[in-house]
Amino acid sequence: MAVQSGTIASAEERPFQTDQVITVAAAHAAHDLYTAFLPALLPVLIAKFVLPTAQAGTLALFLQWPSLLQPVIGYLADRVNLRYPVILAPAITAIMMSWLGWAPSYAVMAMMLIVVGFSSASLHAISPVIAGQLSGRQLGRGMGLWMVGGELGYTLGPILAVTVIRFLGLDGVAWLMLFGITASVVLFLRLRDLPARSSDVAHPLPWREALRAMSATMKLLSGIVILRAFVVAALVTYLPTFLTREGTDLWLAGTSLSIFQVGSIAGAWLSGPSSDRWGRRAVLGISLIATTALMALFLVTAQAARLVCLLLLGVSVAGTFPVLLALAQEALPSNRALANGIYMAIAFAMDSLAVVSIGIVGDWVGLRVTYIAIVAAPLLCLPLVAQLPSGQHRA
Repeated sequence: MAVQSGTIASAEERPFQTDQVITVAAAHAAHDLYTAFLPALLPVLIAKFVLPTAQAGTLALFLQWPSLLQPVIGYLADRVNLRYPVILAPAITAIMMSWLGWAPSYAVMAMMLIVVGFSSASLHAISPVIAGQLSGRQLGRGMGLWMVGGELGYTLGPILAVTVIRFLGLDGVAWLMLFGITASVVLFLRLRDLPARSSDVAHPLPWREALRAMSATMKLLSGIVILRAFVVAALVTYLPTFLTREGTDLWLAGTSLSIFQVGSIAGAWLSGPSSDRWGRRAVLGISLIATTALMALFLVTAQAARLVCLLLLGVSVAGTFPVLLALAQEALPSNRALANGIYMAIAFAMDSLAVVSIGIVGDWVGLRVTYIAIVAAPLLCLPLVAQLPSGQHRA
């Protein structure tokens, strides 16, 4: 790997380093496998600690709020060696999440989840930039593989947690931390020789100049993220609830979410390389238009056809993720981690806000009406997409 001035060589001079990108994607998978435990653990934790549902739900907030610090983490990552938080993240998150059932009180659980939140914020602020640097000209492909890792972890995590609880009980989940610790050891061996900083230049811009330079693109990305967040919340957080209220069997409603996640893995895999070849705006626009069309079909079709719609919706919705990540990093190559950190903080915050908003509106007018209102949200993104950079690589 070529190194210049203590940092990674410019993107024009780097090949796509498949094994290293897959290593970073695997770190994402190992980490998100454990953060995905929380929804599966909540019913058991509610029973153990006799928690009201609302109080149990706030546990997710302790996991999420450290994500707002991702711009700060990214700013530091452009200047100093922060690869070790990425290396340690799977182990830290695995230990905290696997021992959550052993916590003696709600307060201790909250503190453990805050630790996981900081670990998660560090990984999500830095690891996409590492994957991007290792991707050379094929930034979209690198972001696609990174997203595939996260989708795999998020898909397999709840299944693993409930399986262990069923056969070994809540205490048996503690043994699962061994996989996360092993993942961190492998990451240390694979990533310890990476160059020291995340940026392509020896002297990243000061933060005020960096914010001014990326402001135009970041405003457009923020608008897209806000509108897209309502679609994601509807199709992930509330999908089983919506389907059961529509008369679907509970088992089939849960299976439907898994089908959507399978589509998401395919979407993340396909969209990144496609955006390298045909341009970011083209792939993003096609994904958004397809999402609106498929959501409309989902709302008017019968059960079997709905499953097909959900599979394709997973492809189209997840197809936006790697493209937006690539655009965020391309907005300011000299401060990649800062740009990525700002984007990820906005995405995490908007996803949380969308979940709460849909819940409130759904209680007021019903989930079906809420879903119908959300159908047009992707189309509202198109004027913003038209103003984005084309995504053609520039040295």
